[in-house]
Amino acid sequence: MRVLAIGDVHGCLYQLDDLLDWVKPTAEDLVITLGDYVDRGPDSRGVLDRLVGLKKQGPKLICLRGNHEIMMLAARAGTRADRSMWLSVGGVQTLGSYGPAPGKSGALADVPEEHWAFLDYNLLDYYETDQHIFVHAGVACGIDMAEQPEHALYWDFLGEAMRHHSGKTVVCGHTSQKSGEVKVVPGAVCVDTYAHGGGWLTCLDAPTGKFWQVNQLGKKRDGRIEYKED
Repeated sequence: MRVLAIGDVHGCLYQLDDLLDWVKPTAEDLVITLGDYVDRGPDSRGVLDRLVGLKKQGPKLICLRGNHEIMMLAARAGTRADRSMWLSVGGVQTLGSYGPAPGKSGALADVPEEHWAFLDYNLLDYYETDQHIFVHAGVACGIDMAEQPEHALYWDFLGEAMRHHSGKTVVCGHTSQKSGEVKVVPGAVCVDTYAHGGGWLTCLDAPTGKFWQVNQLGKKRDGRIEYKED
Protein backbone atom coordinates (compact mmCIF):
# COMPACT_ATOMS: atom_id res chain seq x y z
CA MET A 1 0.00 0.00 0.00
CA ARG A 2 1.23 3.46 -0.89
CA VAL A 3 0.54 6.46 1.34
CA LEU A 4 0.28 9.33 -1.15
CA ALA A 5 0.35 12.95 0.03
CA ILE A 6 -0.66 15.68 -2.43
CA GLY A 7 0.44 19.26 -1.81
CA ASP A 8 -1.52 22.50 -2.08
CA VAL A 9 -3.68 22.40 -5.23
CA HIS A 10 -4.98 25.99 -5.16
CA GLY A 11 -7.55 25.63 -7.93
CA CYS A 12 -5.22 23.83 -10.38
CA LEU A 13 -7.63 21.16 -11.62
CA TYR A 14 -5.71 20.22 -14.77
CA GLN A 15 -2.57 19.58 -12.75
CA LEU A 16 -4.50 17.53 -10.19
CA ASP A 17 -6.04 15.40 -12.93
CA ASP A 18 -2.67 14.96 -14.67
CA LEU A 19 -1.08 13.92 -11.40
CA LEU A 20 -3.79 11.40 -10.54
CA ASP A 21 -3.68 9.97 -14.08
CA TRP A 22 0.07 9.49 -13.76
CA VAL A 23 0.28 8.13 -10.20
CA LYS A 24 -2.88 6.00 -10.64
CA PRO A 25 -3.94 5.45 -7.01
CA THR A 26 -5.58 2.08 -6.45
CA ALA A 27 -8.09 0.83 -3.90
CA GLU A 28 -5.13 -0.38 -1.81
CA ASP A 29 -3.53 3.08 -1.65
CA LEU A 30 -4.27 5.83 0.85
CA VAL A 31 -4.41 9.33 -0.65
CA ILE A 32 -4.04 12.32 1.68
CA THR A 33 -4.59 15.84 0.35
CA LEU A 34 -2.95 18.48 2.53
CA GLY A 35 -5.42 21.36 2.19
CA ASP A 36 -5.62 24.65 0.26
CA TYR A 37 -7.81 23.32 -2.52
CA VAL A 38 -9.26 26.76 -3.30
CA ASP A 39 -8.03 30.27 -4.21
CA ARG A 40 -5.38 31.71 -6.51
CA GLY A 41 -5.61 29.11 -9.30
CA PRO A 42 -8.21 29.11 -12.09
CA ASP A 43 -10.67 26.35 -11.14
CA SER A 44 -11.39 25.99 -7.43
CA ARG A 45 -14.89 24.81 -8.26
CA GLY A 46 -13.52 22.03 -10.43
CA VAL A 47 -11.06 20.95 -7.74
CA LEU A 48 -13.81 20.69 -5.12
CA ASP A 49 -16.01 18.78 -7.59
CA ARG A 50 -13.17 16.34 -8.19
CA LEU A 51 -12.48 15.79 -4.48
CA VAL A 52 -16.17 15.34 -3.65
CA GLY A 53 -16.39 12.74 -6.42
CA LEU A 54 -13.26 10.93 -5.28
CA LYS A 55 -14.58 10.77 -1.73
CA LYS A 56 -17.66 9.00 -3.06
CA GLN A 57 -16.14 6.47 -5.42
CA GLY A 58 -12.38 6.66 -5.81
CA PRO A 59 -9.42 5.48 -3.73
CA LYS A 60 -9.41 5.88 0.03
CA LEU A 61 -9.12 9.64 0.42
CA ILE A 62 -8.30 11.72 3.48
CA CYS A 63 -8.76 15.47 2.95
CA LEU A 64 -7.12 17.87 5.40
CA ARG A 65 -8.15 21.44 6.13
CA GLY A 66 -5.98 24.32 4.96
CA ASN A 67 -6.00 27.98 5.94
CA HIS A 68 -7.63 28.95 2.64
CA GLU A 69 -10.62 26.71 3.38
CA ILE A 70 -10.85 28.40 6.78
CA MET A 71 -10.83 31.84 5.16
CA MET A 72 -13.45 30.85 2.59
CA LEU A 73 -15.79 29.62 5.32
CA ALA A 74 -15.17 32.79 7.33
CA ALA A 75 -16.03 34.89 4.28
CA ARG A 76 -19.41 33.20 4.15
CA ALA A 77 -20.23 33.38 7.85
CA GLY A 78 -18.23 36.36 9.09
CA THR A 79 -17.89 40.09 8.66
CA ARG A 80 -17.21 42.27 5.64
CA ALA A 81 -13.59 42.37 6.80
CA ASP A 82 -13.44 38.56 6.67
CA ARG A 83 -14.73 38.62 3.12
CA SER A 84 -12.29 41.33 2.08
CA MET A 85 -9.39 39.37 3.56
CA TRP A 86 -10.37 36.23 1.66
CA LEU A 87 -10.83 38.09 -1.63
CA SER A 88 -7.36 39.62 -1.27
CA VAL A 89 -5.62 36.22 -1.01
CA GLY A 90 -7.28 34.38 -3.87
CA GLY A 91 -11.01 34.48 -3.20
CA VAL A 92 -11.52 36.58 -6.35
CA GLN A 93 -10.25 33.70 -8.48
CA THR A 94 -12.41 31.23 -6.56
CA LEU A 95 -15.57 33.25 -7.17
CA GLY A 96 -14.57 33.54 -10.81
CA SER A 97 -14.69 29.75 -11.09
CA TYR A 98 -18.33 29.84 -9.92
CA GLY A 99 -19.38 32.39 -12.51
CA PRO A 100 -22.37 31.70 -14.80
CA ALA A 101 -20.22 32.05 -17.93
CA PRO A 102 -16.54 32.50 -18.86
CA GLY A 103 -15.41 35.94 -17.80
CA LYS A 104 -18.36 36.35 -15.42
CA SER A 105 -17.66 36.21 -11.69
CA GLY A 106 -19.86 34.36 -9.28
CA ALA A 107 -20.81 35.08 -5.68
CA LEU A 108 -20.68 33.12 -2.45
CA ALA A 109 -24.35 32.29 -3.02
CA ASP A 110 -23.34 30.46 -6.22
CA VAL A 111 -21.21 27.93 -4.32
CA PRO A 112 -23.33 24.74 -4.15
CA GLU A 113 -24.32 23.35 -0.78
CA GLU A 114 -22.41 20.16 -1.54
CA HIS A 115 -19.20 22.19 -1.61
CA TRP A 116 -20.01 24.01 1.62
CA ALA A 117 -20.79 20.67 3.28
CA PHE A 118 -17.46 19.27 2.09
CA LEU A 119 -15.59 22.27 3.52
CA ASP A 120 -17.55 22.19 6.78
CA TYR A 121 -17.73 18.49 7.58
CA ASN A 122 -15.32 16.43 5.46
CA LEU A 123 -11.94 17.97 6.27
CA LEU A 124 -9.64 16.78 9.06
CA ASP A 125 -7.18 18.84 11.12
CA TYR A 126 -4.41 16.24 10.67
CA TYR A 127 -3.88 12.54 10.03
CA GLU A 128 -1.38 10.11 11.55
CA THR A 129 0.09 6.79 10.49
CA ASP A 130 2.65 4.72 12.36
CA GLN A 131 5.50 6.69 10.79
CA HIS A 132 4.09 10.04 9.69
CA ILE A 133 1.99 13.03 10.69
CA PHE A 134 0.18 14.70 7.79
CA VAL A 135 -0.87 18.31 8.37
CA HIS A 136 -1.45 21.44 6.32
CA ALA A 137 1.07 23.86 7.86
CA GLY A 138 3.00 22.23 10.70
CA VAL A 139 3.08 21.15 14.34
CA ALA A 140 4.17 22.51 17.68
CA CYS A 141 6.87 19.95 18.32
CA GLY A 142 6.47 19.42 22.06
CA ILE A 143 2.66 19.14 22.05
CA ASP A 144 0.54 16.01 21.49
CA MET A 145 -1.42 16.11 18.25
CA ALA A 146 -4.80 16.20 19.99
CA GLU A 147 -3.74 19.42 21.75
CA GLN A 148 -2.17 21.24 18.80
CA PRO A 149 -2.95 24.97 18.52
CA GLU A 150 -4.67 26.17 15.37
CA HIS A 151 -1.82 28.50 14.41
CA ALA A 152 0.54 25.52 14.16
CA LEU A 153 -1.83 23.35 12.14
CA TYR A 154 -2.92 26.01 9.63
CA TRP A 155 -0.77 29.13 9.68
CA ASP A 156 2.83 28.61 10.81
CA PHE A 157 5.59 28.25 8.24
CA LEU A 158 8.18 25.51 8.07
CA GLY A 159 11.56 26.45 9.43
CA GLU A 160 14.88 24.63 9.23
CA ALA A 161 13.68 21.72 11.39
CA MET A 162 10.40 20.33 12.75
CA ARG A 163 10.91 17.32 14.99
CA HIS A 164 7.66 16.26 16.68
CA HIS A 165 8.20 14.61 20.07
CA SER A 166 6.46 11.45 18.81
CA GLY A 167 9.41 10.79 16.51
CA LYS A 168 7.12 10.69 13.48
CA THR A 169 8.04 12.56 10.31
CA VAL A 170 5.79 15.54 9.50
CA VAL A 171 4.51 15.82 5.93
CA CYS A 172 3.08 19.29 5.27
CA GLY A 173 2.22 21.92 2.69
CA HIS A 174 1.55 25.66 3.16
CA THR A 175 5.16 26.91 2.94
CA SER A 176 5.32 27.51 -0.80
CA GLN A 177 8.57 26.36 -2.40
CA LYS A 178 8.84 28.73 -5.35
CA SER A 179 11.80 26.71 -6.60
CA GLY A 180 9.40 23.85 -7.28
CA GLU A 181 11.61 21.54 -5.22
CA VAL A 182 10.34 19.44 -2.31
CA LYS A 183 11.81 20.85 0.91
CA VAL A 184 13.31 18.34 3.35
CA VAL A 185 14.39 19.40 6.85
CA PRO A 186 15.14 17.34 9.97
CA GLY A 187 11.84 15.80 11.01
CA ALA A 188 9.69 17.14 8.18
CA VAL A 189 9.09 17.46 4.44
CA CYS A 190 7.07 20.12 2.61
CA VAL A 191 5.31 19.29 -0.66
CA ASP A 192 3.77 22.69 -1.45
CA THR A 193 5.75 23.32 -4.61
CA TYR A 194 3.87 26.41 -5.89
CA ALA A 195 1.47 24.72 -8.30
CA HIS A 196 -0.58 27.85 -9.00
CA GLY A 197 2.37 30.18 -9.49
CA GLY A 198 4.32 28.43 -12.23
CA GLY A 199 5.76 25.67 -10.06
CA TRP A 200 4.73 22.05 -9.72
CA LEU A 201 1.97 20.03 -8.06
CA THR A 202 3.58 17.25 -6.02
CA CYS A 203 2.50 13.80 -4.87
CA LEU A 204 4.79 12.06 -2.35
CA ASP A 205 4.68 8.41 -1.36
CA ALA A 206 5.61 9.12 2.25
CA PRO A 207 7.03 5.71 3.26
CA THR A 208 9.42 5.42 0.31
CA GLY A 209 10.20 9.06 -0.50
CA LYS A 210 9.21 8.58 -4.16
CA PHE A 211 7.57 11.69 -5.65
CA TRP A 212 5.82 12.74 -8.85
CA GLN A 213 5.32 16.31 -10.11
CA VAL A 214 3.34 17.97 -12.90
CA ASN A 215 3.22 21.62 -13.95
CA GLN A 216 0.84 23.94 -15.77
CA LEU A 217 2.43 23.11 -19.13
CA GLY A 218 1.75 19.40 -18.71
CA LYS A 219 5.39 18.54 -18.05
CA LYS A 220 6.20 15.71 -15.65
CA ARG A 221 9.14 14.78 -13.49
CA ASP A 222 9.75 12.36 -10.66
CA GLY A 223 12.41 11.46 -8.17
CA ARG A 224 13.05 10.41 -4.60
CA ILE A 225 13.82 12.36 -1.44
CA GLU A 226 16.06 11.37 1.44
CA TYR A 227 14.64 12.18 4.85
CA LYS A 228 16.85 14.11 7.28
CA GLU A 229 16.98 12.97 10.90
CA ASP A 230 19.62 15.40 12.21
